[in-house]
Amino acid sequence: MEENSTVKSVQGGGQWRELRVSSSGGGVKPTSRIIGYTGLRSRGKAMLTRNSSAIFAIPLLLVALGCRPAFDQVTAAPSESVRNSAGMQLKVAEENTQPTLRIVLPGRPASDRAIEVLFPEHVTVRPRGSTDGSQIYLFQPGRSGERPLWRRSERTLEYERNLPGAVHMLARATLEEDGVRFHFRLRNQSDKTYDLIWAIIDPRLTSVFHDDRLERTYVHHADGFALLASETPNRLKMPLHEWLPARYLASFTWPIPSQRVESRDGITHYNKSRAVDAPFIATLSQDGRWVVASFTRTTGNVWSNPELTCQHVDPQAALSPGEEAILETKILVVRGSSLNDVFEMAMKQRASLSESGAVRSRSLREK
Repeated sequence: MEENSTVKSVQGGGQWRELRVSSSGGGVKPTSRIIGYTGLRSRGKAMLTRNSSAIFAIPLLLVALGCRPAFDQVTAAPSESVRNSAGMQLKVAEENTQPTLRIVLPGRPASDRAIEVLFPEHVTVRPRGSTDGSQIYLFQPGRSGERPLWRRSERTLEYERNLPGAVHMLARATLEEDGVRFHFRLRNQSDKTYDLIWAIIDPRLTSVFHDDRLERTYVHHADGFALLASETPNRLKMPLHEWLPARYLASFTWPIPSQRVESRDGITHYNKSRAVDAPFIATLSQDGRWVVASFTRTTGNVWSNPELTCQHVDPQAALSPGEEAILETKILVVRGSSLNDVFEMAMKQRASLSESGAVRSRSLREK
């Protein structure tokens, strides 16, 4: 690293280019390599770190034109929630001003935090013709920032927000019978073309799903399921302070990094030697009765921060002036089914998630 630059600090987890910020307050400058930046540590701090793989291509996500549900209630109350026929709840977390959702299992108290989702964790753009990237939104816990105006309709919770860079975002979460579909509609109101726009959800698993040694977190390869961390068996015997903090990554469309293990800024990054064959990651509950699985249409890689047991399958898009793009991810929350059954469910639904491309902007209210 040059003496007059620092790696930009961020909170949470996600994949992004390496950013360098000059000590004199200069611009944010990514290098040519993908990085994985850390999730929140126990003290809520993280540093941006590098991943050794190069961006192969930025997949485009098509805008799916759908009917916007009729919202019969407008409220700013953060305690609003929706419920499906099985008794699963989707609710706004009250302790954070910035958007955080909880998926509450049937029979659990509304305060249960076993599945908590930052919605989003961050929004990142990179203008065309520039190597600079910037976060136009970054989640902060607690009473930071302005609370959005939440709308509720049947099983949907949503809000809209204007972001820096003249980007308008509609964020919608819909509770379905088998989990939650997360939908971002991003409108470029500027005269700039963004070669990259990312709106990242961050599902964090605690309680019965917490898996800090990745003993119950799986990915799918061409020959079937394997533990995400299957190539690091000694993690089970390491003292926890030696194993953590860590990030474990498996490529999907991105090239597999040549360096399998890297230690950067005190964080150990493990890159799996085999690519996954689907943008899918799943975690079993401690008793094996529940499966939580995240999937999307396409992504560069899947990964987890075991300290948070977060699941990342982050889609991305390109966005021209006056256009909109959609990014969608679904989290399955299923009881009494095998991993194979849950994987089949995800693959059947995968095509229903939006992919690539953009269309000329219309009012978000028209959709």
